[in-house]
Amino acid sequence: MGSLRVMMIGDVVGDPGLNVLESTLCPFILENQIDFVIANGENIFGGFGITAPLLERLFAVGVNIVTGGNHIWEQREFWPVLESEERMLRPMNYPMGSPGRGWVKAESSAKNGEPLSLYIVNLQGREYMTPLDCPFKTFDSLIESIPEKSIVFIDFHAESSSEKEALAYYIDGRASCIAGTHTHVQTADERILPGGTAYITDLGMTGVLDGVIGMDPKICIDRARSQVLYRMEPAKPDENSRTAIQGLIADIDIESGRAVSVKRV
Repeated sequence: MGSLRVMMIGDVVGDPGLNVLESTLCPFILENQIDFVIANGENIFGGFGITAPLLERLFAVGVNIVTGGNHIWEQREFWPVLESEERMLRPMNYPMGSPGRGWVKAESSAKNGEPLSLYIVNLQGREYMTPLDCPFKTFDSLIESIPEKSIVFIDFHAESSSEKEALAYYIDGRASCIAGTHTHVQTADERILPGGTAYITDLGMTGVLDGVIGMDPKICIDRARSQVLYRMEPAKPDENSRTAIQGLIADIDIESGRAVSVKRV
């Protein structure tokens, strides 16, 4: 019996988020014996979207699969990359015909060197967000084609904590791990559900911690006070600010596809 250790990284926000990954992720992977890395990359380009060069920088530091969300469409020139790069996902429950793909079968290996297949799925919530196809039904349509006891990881990009928990209990026992993204605030509710699925409501974000969801505090205050939608920008780190990677590490039993441990990063 072997296991697979997978790290999921919360929304990477702007240059500060990418810089902290480039300076710390590779040694962190080695130190913690991580086999596979999934990161949400929809906020890297100035906080809104991603570009092809930024995507390549994520791959270069050890990220295997990049997931997205509602901001994945911000950079129109990136849409062809969604079509051509299988390691870049967007939420699966966007309407048929949207550029890109919402899930991928990837390859890794267990601690004993055994080759493994993983299925990574990207879904988006509907509460307080753009109405999309039902994430519950979308998952059902996919899981029917995936062999039982497979290793399945889900990035559920959603605003509502209750919607995230509801989906987690709905799929419990049919996926290895489901982790929420989008709110940029890491929750302290990581656990293994009764059916063996690891869960956390939100992975948090990777970037400047001394900001407002990784963004410049002054701009966010001005937006809130005036209700004028000034465009937010990533917070700029200085000698007094902290940058960090936030996320989750889950150990998965390769025979059952179920989680055996989970911890926050």
